[in-house]
Amino acid sequence: MERTYYNGRINEKNVNEEVTLVGWVHKWRNLGSIMFIDLRDTTGIVQIMVNTEEIKVPDIRNEYVIQVKGKVALKEVENKKLKTGKIEIVANEVIVINTAAQTPLIIDDKTDALEDTRLKYRYLDLRRPCMQEILKIRAKIVKATHEYLDAHDFLEVETPLLCLSTPEGARDYLVPSRIHKGHFYALPQSPQIYKQLLMIGGIERYYQIARCFRDEDLRADRQPDFTQIDIETSFLDQDQFLTLMEGLIAKIMKDVKGIDISLPLRRMEYDEAVNIYGSDKPDTRFGMHLVDIKDIFTQSTFESFRLAKSLKCIVVENIADKTTRKVIDNLNIEAKKFNLKGVIVLKVENNQLSGSLTKYLSVEESKALKERLNFQNNDIIIIAASDSNRDVCFGLGALRSSYAKTLGLIKPDTYDLLWVVHWPLFEYSEKEGRYVSNHHPFTRPCDEDIKYLDSDLSKVYAQAYDIVFNGYEAGGGSLRIFDGKVQKKIFEILGLSEEDIQNKFGSFIQAFNYGTPPHGGMAFGLDRLTMILAGTNNIRDVIAFPKNLSAVCPMLNAPQPVDEQQLKDLHIKISDED
Repeated sequence: MERTYYNGRINEKNVNEEVTLVGWVHKWRNLGSIMFIDLRDTTGIVQIMVNTEEIKVPDIRNEYVIQVKGKVALKEVENKKLKTGKIEIVANEVIVINTAAQTPLIIDDKTDALEDTRLKYRYLDLRRPCMQEILKIRAKIVKATHEYLDAHDFLEVETPLLCLSTPEGARDYLVPSRIHKGHFYALPQSPQIYKQLLMIGGIERYYQIARCFRDEDLRADRQPDFTQIDIETSFLDQDQFLTLMEGLIAKIMKDVKGIDISLPLRRMEYDEAVNIYGSDKPDTRFGMHLVDIKDIFTQSTFESFRLAKSLKCIVVENIADKTTRKVIDNLNIEAKKFNLKGVIVLKVENNQLSGSLTKYLSVEESKALKERLNFQNNDIIIIAASDSNRDVCFGLGALRSSYAKTLGLIKPDTYDLLWVVHWPLFEYSEKEGRYVSNHHPFTRPCDEDIKYLDSDLSKVYAQAYDIVFNGYEAGGGSLRIFDGKVQKKIFEILGLSEEDIQNKFGSFIQAFNYGTPPHGGMAFGLDRLTMILAGTNNIRDVIAFPKNLSAVCPMLNAPQPVDEQQLKDLHIKISDED
């Protein structure tokens, strides 16, 4: 197919050139003797002018695929909405390559289609310029990653997609074996064991753009199959590794957004992030910090405050006059999602505190609150109390983030990057009644905390780190256990029997006997990183063919039942039971 230029790359330097272009009809306007066609390809749109009295024009409709031959000319009036707006193509021939039915959605940056329609006709949705721009951002991130890691002696290595099912928090996607009756592979939740074995194998610096799979409940920033930039290194301590990864992020920001970020990035302790920002992925582009007020209410006549082990609050400025009973009821509904019974809301009206709590407040307590919080007229104070500091912090943190969006406290086109370090190695699961891994069972405990493995697991912190980008977890990792005895101890703490350890990790544990180097790594979420840099809050926008919130592909209508013979070959029988 003849083509001399991409449409979006023609400019005034090409004036008087004879060109041949191809693409889709974005829109057309027939003014009688003159027809205008906006011709779109992957680089952009260029206007075609056709004198219908001089050349024969075939029937043209939106989304027809056409070829145009003509001469580049300057326009009398520039169209500033197009990057090709200074020129147009005066056509001398228009050829229809293929016709198109009327599309079920508008092919433009702004479309009228609901997401279900967009996903069902994803191949049409991908024609929209904004969608193609997102995929280009994603490709630039991958390109920058390859360039940076290749230049720093990393070796790209592929790891298997059919592997062993291991406990990593979420459910595995299982793949039945036809050859081995009753046996299953699992799709990897991450290449974790493989990349650690590569370190034992002497690779020292590994990476891959890895496909990963987790069978878990979905949300706006989660997919069942996703992609991560997976990295592992040997013989680096935490500071050295984080410095190396900051260089990668700096290159991505420069190559993709043209932004120079200041290095080194801030490193915030996990406990500080949770206690001050109410999140393990804090957005520090705005204030509204959590404030501990427990000491003010040690003698309170309000029993819930006096007895609570954790008592904190946030001050939301200049919102009291809009805080109705309905708003407060909604705050309590949100608080209950974090195991809180509710929150107490105080308003500052006429420079006085008002609300249900005020009848319990002493003069000293009111004065202490004023000094601690420095609240102003028309502010509100949201207070949470519980025996669980985690519930208080995360509950208030969620309200903090919600108000920041509602009140527009975050400046657009700003970027906030930091490391959250020194995570707890374990967290207590009320559901399971035991401690579980906060990251995964291969995370190295801090050397000074190993002594607590036999006495108090709540005191054991990890050499773990997350990179936080605009309030999102953009990636995370840790230094790994390289002592076989410590690794076995962690497995036992997590409730794995000797048989479980051998069945699920036998080869891995055995490898520790052959000179395991100190090593560590991390994974950046490619989908989430693209989502942030593309300025969308929906991860489905940055994946070419995503699943919806029900883990269904509306375009292919997958998953689907399979025929009985396929099931018989795999030794599977479908039960009617739920």
